[in-house]
Amino acid sequence: MADIIKKTEDFVFNLFKEDLPNTFLYHNFTHTQRVLRSVKEIAENSDISTENSTVLQLAALLHDTGYTKMREGHEEESVKIATTFLEDQHLEKDIIDAVNECIMATKFKDVPRTDLGKVIRDADASHFGKEYFNEASEFLRKELELQDIKTYSASEWLAENIKVLSQKHQFYTDYALRNWQKQKEDNLADLIKSKKKEKKRRQKEQMKAQLKAQAKDSSPERAIQSFYRTALRNHIKLSDIADTKANILLSVNAIIISLMLSTLFSKFDNPANQFLIVPTVILMLSSIISMILSIIATRPNITSGEFTKEDVENKKVNLTFFGNFHKMKLEDFEWAINELLKDKDYVYSSLTKDLYFLGKVLDRKYRILRVTYTIFMVGMIISVIAFAVSFKFAPNATINDVLKPAASTTIMKPQHNQYDYYV
Repeated sequence: MADIIKKTEDFVFNLFKEDLPNTFLYHNFTHTQRVLRSVKEIAENSDISTENSTVLQLAALLHDTGYTKMREGHEEESVKIATTFLEDQHLEKDIIDAVNECIMATKFKDVPRTDLGKVIRDADASHFGKEYFNEASEFLRKELELQDIKTYSASEWLAENIKVLSQKHQFYTDYALRNWQKQKEDNLADLIKSKKKEKKRRQKEQMKAQLKAQAKDSSPERAIQSFYRTALRNHIKLSDIADTKANILLSVNAIIISLMLSTLFSKFDNPANQFLIVPTVILMLSSIISMILSIIATRPNITSGEFTKEDVENKKVNLTFFGNFHKMKLEDFEWAINELLKDKDYVYSSLTKDLYFLGKVLDRKYRILRVTYTIFMVGMIISVIAFAVSFKFAPNATINDVLKPAASTTIMKPQHNQYDYYV
């Protein structure tokens, strides 16, 4: 009998090597050897005769040979192949019939009716009670996909395995129930845990998708906020630039006036320098006017700093500008802000007013600054021309004479106290 087992194993190996497509990642010779080992394991630990053990081993080797012909109904094809091969090996008809009956017992949908059928059935599904269950399961999943039978996603395959282990499969032999059932339950528990993790992962993805959708829905709101933020920031920068320009004009004209007072005005007591009066006055006037306009451009307006509850209720007061509330009590201001925040339209209305009046202030500043720079520029040009004309028509006058200190002027050397250097 050992000889027939070896011949059958060689026959199945060569048959699979030549006729079984490579897409059979699960139902191949490796699976056949696994079923054979499981049959031997059950037979060695059960009250099974040598003849029945041989029948089971032959059935284990031949039960999937029908896959070389077809997938659906492969059990019937396996019976045909087994009958032909075993008859060629001159085995008794009752042994051949027993082998074929065991092969037909491997149909997963049917319930085995004989003791040998229960053994071969448990051996064929022994991977359910083994630690390598997940590996074998993935090979079967990929096989179904490669053969275009069905493509399962990871979550779908997980659910299918849980359904098979919990509802469709059961072990029939005492040995399998004692030795494989525990590992099957552990495998099922791992699948359930994985399903819970998968469920949590899907929930997180759904939550992210919902948040993303909400963010997308609220994008107009964000766009509005970005508009106000950008517009107000730009207006404030422009206001800073205007103030800087005004300060530059103030400083330059202050220096010009100081130089004129210290250098030119001291010359007017000399009748020979009377020709300098007109250009000096022109320069002085342009500088003074430029300074006055620069001060006007940067001078803050005085506001009342008060509002009434009726103003807030009627949405007439702009609470984003300090000039409208700087004289109010804290509790009144807090109440007004709470009323403002209750109404989104009121908030946007206040921001719009703030933006509008900032624009009006900028318009005033830049208009005055434009006039100021124009006066400063024209004044400087006219002053230079006036000085040139004055020097031309004034006899015996030179620039050195003008810039030379007056005779009566005594320049005193400054006296320093010995401690001045530490101040």
